[in-house]
Amino acid sequence: MTVLMRARSRDEAHRAATPLELFFDLCFVVAIAQAGRQLVHDLAQGHPGHGIAGYLMLFFTVWWAWVNFSWFSSAYDTDDVPYRVVALVQIAGVLVLAAGIPRAFTAGDFRVVWFGYLVMRLAMVTQWLRAAHGSRGAERRAALRYAAGVTVCQIGWLALLFLPAGDIPWVFVVMGLLELSVPALAERERRTSWHPHHIAERYGLFTIIVLGETVSAATVAVQSALDEHKAPGVLLPVAAGGLLLVFAAYWIYFAVPIHLHLHSNRQAFLWGYGHYLVLGSAAAVGAGIEVAVEESVGTAQLSAFAAAACVTVPGALYIATVWLIHSRHQKRGPAQQLVLPVSAVLVLACTFAGHGAVPAAGLVAAATVAVGVTLTARQGTALAEEQPPRSADPRPRA
Repeated sequence: MTVLMRARSRDEAHRAATPLELFFDLCFVVAIAQAGRQLVHDLAQGHPGHGIAGYLMLFFTVWWAWVNFSWFSSAYDTDDVPYRVVALVQIAGVLVLAAGIPRAFTAGDFRVVWFGYLVMRLAMVTQWLRAAHGSRGAERRAALRYAAGVTVCQIGWLALLFLPAGDIPWVFVVMGLLELSVPALAERERRTSWHPHHIAERYGLFTIIVLGETVSAATVAVQSALDEHKAPGVLLPVAAGGLLLVFAAYWIYFAVPIHLHLHSNRQAFLWGYGHYLVLGSAAAVGAGIEVAVEESVGTAQLSAFAAAACVTVPGALYIATVWLIHSRHQKRGPAQQLVLPVSAVLVLACTFAGHGAVPAAGLVAAATVAVGVTLTARQGTALAEEQPPRSADPRPRA
């Protein structure tokens, strides 16, 4: 049944992610996995500049399309037939984009990537035009600005097909900034009615899926290396350290209820945009573990220090960014505030441990969780002790 697309209430009770949104996330992670696989290849072959630049660009296209759909669905999810069909078209677009990632990495050919992104973004324009049709006044104007802004940006992305390969990174920087500016321009008059709890859950679930892909990629790498090289004594410390790092990444992210912080667009935009680094570094940790596995069995063309940095740098970036945009808003006192920044520095310092870097980083991350849990428990005990004792009998005594 087709209905007018009207904004949902920001105060709607029991708002949760839908099965369609979870399916959407899982399909988008396919493209992230493709970008991570290409990053592993470039890093292991000693081409970090090319690999990192390509990864950052292609990760942006996947992440930004996901972000736009997630915030739109938080405000306008009607879950009717047209809404579902357009969402499935976006899924088809990201799968096309994923198929073009290897060619974009190896040959600088962005035609398939561009077409997949175009499919996703034109589907998003369709959603915004439908929202405009069901709205009035400032809300209608905001929806039309979104549709116009996304459309104009797609024209700019055409430069990928005609400019020399050396200019492509600059195209991504300019067009990325223009894309990021569209929500701020569209909502300058009226904020869309995104739901704080729902959007926090959406980001949290996508973070879990990305971390799951990290575990999956690392597991396959360790299994392949064991089958080919029969070196458990070398590989198991890397696997254990990587697993500890990913477990800690999960724990750190979900230690605070972030929806309590998301009140305005200013707070939400900074938090939402900052997840480019959170999610990008989380996926890169998996790529780094794969590189560390290849280096440990002698199949990678880079030093032990460089292989260690492939894990510790994204690991430290993840911890630091989660603290900066996510966790610090719920921390109390200097001790709690310093735990994650100090941990990020220590994880980065593990780079100098060479072949022991990944296990060392995993132990630092595990210790970070232990310290955080202890400080939180102590704070809870202190707050409880500050409360006045309650009488068992509430009646006034003579």
